[in-house]
Amino acid sequence: MISVLPIYASILAFLYVYLSVRTIRTRRKVGIGLGHGDSQELLRAIRVHANFAEYVPLSLVLIFLLESTAGPTLLVHALGASLVAARLSHAFGVSRVPENFIFRVAGMGLTFTVMTVSAAYLFLVHTF
Repeated sequence: MISVLPIYASILAFLYVYLSVRTIRTRRKVGIGLGHGDSQELLRAIRVHANFAEYVPLSLVLIFLLESTAGPTLLVHALGASLVAARLSHAFGVSRVPENFIFRVAGMGLTFTVMTVSAAYLFLVHTF
């Protein structure tokens, strides 16, 4: 079986590095090394980056477990692609001023869907 998850993990790693660099550049631009001060721009960059770090690792672990226990390749592709789309949507929505709630909500909803589908598949296949 050929593993497809590394494709999506790599894309997400590139996105994480991009968000990290963007946060660092914003810190330099506004002159704040720790915290966010009163900078809404920096706060948004920090939260996009942190939210990514909060949700992507567990999502990838769940998809990895699904794939490593002979889950359907098409499902792994669907979950991986959905996670990439979700995180791009969320990052775009939160980064806008004013915030674009449609993209933010869509991103979080799709992230939760990826996590829920992965967890449900693992639970159902390995419990019954």
